[in-house]
Amino acid sequence: MIYKARSGQASYGEAIGILLLDCFTPFIPGDVANATTYCFPVRFQKVECLTTRRALGKDRTAFELLHTAAEELVSQGVRAITGDCGFLAIHQRSLAAVLDVPVFLSSLLQIPFIFSILGRDQKVGIITADSKSLDETLLEAVGISSGERLVIRGMEDRENFSKAVIEETGFLDSEKVKREALSVASEMVEEEQNVRAILLECSCLPPYARAIQKAIELPVFDYITMINYVHSALVKESFEGKIRSEA
Repeated sequence: MIYKARSGQASYGEAIGILLLDCFTPFIPGDVANATTYCFPVRFQKVECLTTRRALGKDRTAFELLHTAAEELVSQGVRAITGDCGFLAIHQRSLAAVLDVPVFLSSLLQIPFIFSILGRDQKVGIITADSKSLDETLLEAVGISSGERLVIRGMEDRENFSKAVIEETGFLDSEKVKREALSVASEMVEEEQNVRAILLECSCLPPYARAIQKAIELPVFDYITMINYVHSALVKESFEGKIRSEA
């Protein structure tokens, strides 16, 4: 097999490119921004000056910052681009329109799929970094015209999560944040018994997905389920084995 080098490309084999907010938060295993989360190589690119507060505020003026960083990822050979904040959904259509690779910026893009696998009267519970900011504008950006089948609960009032992710103190107590996430999930399904699946909007929450799933015994979707799904479409596996032939 003959391979051809690409001018300006420093390394190879990273199908997924991940745009990172400009923030000061520890990224633990399971977080979108921790390379050990994946069983395949990924390439990270920080979006300078796109802070957590700008993302949560749905700042449309940040698009050019996002676009520049995304183009750098494309130049380094990635074949699809995601992000590390569900609120980047506000830029989903605009960025997809100007890039030649698939774009899936927000974990919220999974909502239509989750709706399709549930009964018509069943609901999806969203655990988000900031429930006050997850509004109709953001839902419309991912193709959701009505929030009737959604139950939204936020982590913004949970002390340890807020300090680590929103206030960016530089420290994260994973056990305390896990307990807070479990509390939010458990309260949600107790109050809304029609919730039959959970979506973790925030990229900092996947480390706690297994604990949540075990506690509430429902499907739990997050950024990692989406990234793994898209990667499996970009990099197909070969299958080997034998079947017994007819005599």
